[in-house]
Parts: sequence; structure tokens; C-alpha cells
Amino acid sequence: MNLIFYAALERIPLGICVALEFTGPLFVAMLGSRRLLDLVWMGLAVAGIVLLSPFADVNHGADVSRGLDPVGVLLALAAGGCWGLYIIFAQKAGAELGARTSAYGMAIAALVALPFGFTAAEPYLTDPNVMAGAVVVALFSSALPFWLEMMVLARMPAKVYGMIVCLEPAGGALTGFLFLHESLSALQCAGIAAVIAAALGAAVTARAPVPSPG
Repeated sequence: MNLIFYAALERIPLGICVALEFTGPLFVAMLGSRRLLDLVWMGLAVAGIVLLSPFADVNHGADVSRGLDPVGVLLALAAGGCWGLYIIFAQKAGAELGARTSAYGMAIAALVALPFGFTAAEPYLTDPNVMAGAVVVALFSSALPFWLEMMVLARMPAKVYGMIVCLEPAGGALTGFLFLHESLSALQCAGIAAVIAAALGAAVTARAPVPSPG
């Protein structure tokens, strides 16, 4: 999932890439919907993500979309598909293996990613500063988040998780505003409000899981 996402980032803008990748969890949320209210929250989340996308900017949308690499678009959608599969299978694996799931998954992922990353990283393997930073990034971008997700997915319906993760583009936009001094347009603020409302609505109105007998 991450390898494909980073490959997409080489070809298309970050905002578009993130918006396209979120089709995965949204599709999972749609598959799990059985009530009209679930569809309302999903529609609100979709509207918010569209508003957060650069395509929604009427002043710069044409410039952003011109020359958009179709390979990058397909890669971002493929990353979203992998994300959707991750939500489904991680819930099943986490219920069976608990915290061990993330350890097994990260070990397998390291073997898969090694051929792609070793060549680029080889000149820096002896640099303690770079390697210390790499450990911090690995811990907070993969190991710890995936472990926490395993714990959550074992206790939460996949559709609710799929809606709550829609907070990520909103959190990214707010982080950029607070720490990187990136300005937010009125459309982006409306998108943040819509996404947060959808995520909170999905969590508040979710049906409690039926306990297994015995």
C-alpha cells in the first residue's frame, strides 16, 4: 500500500493523491452500509474529501489537473484498493492474533520493501543521524500506528473505521495550517467540517456489535 502510494506521489500532487487513496476506506464503508443514515454519513465524507481536493479550487483547479499523469492516478487508486483490503483483512487477523498481527505484518512488509529501498538507502546506512531519523519515522509512521489499528479493528466494525480514518485529510490540512503556515480556503474549511461531522456521526450512530455466545 505505502510503496504504491509513494510511487503515486512521484507523479501527481499530494492533495490529489490522498483524495484518490481515500476511495479505499470509503468503499469499505459503503459495502458495510445497511441503513440510510450510514449512506448520509458516507455522502457527507465524500463531499468533504472532494472539497479538500485541489480539483475543488476553481482558481487553480485547471492548472493542477492539466497534465495529470494517468499512471499516478491509477497508482493512487491502487493504493486505495490496498487500503480497503487492509481494513478488511486486518480486522480478521487482529481478532485472531492480537498485537502479534502488526509484528508479523511489519516483518513481511520489510522483506517486500527491502529490494525497492535498499539501493536508495545504501549510501546512508552508516550515517547515525540519518539512521536515527529513520528509526523515529519507522516507529511513528508504521510500527506504532499499525499496532494501534490492529487493536482498534478487533473492536470496531470495519465500516466505522473506514469513516473515522476520513479525519486524516482534515488533520493533515489543519497540521499544515498550524505548523507549515499553509493557508486554507473557504472550500477547504467547509471540507474539514464535513469530514469531521461525517466521522463523528458514523461513530456516534454506529450499532454496537452483537456479542458472541459463550
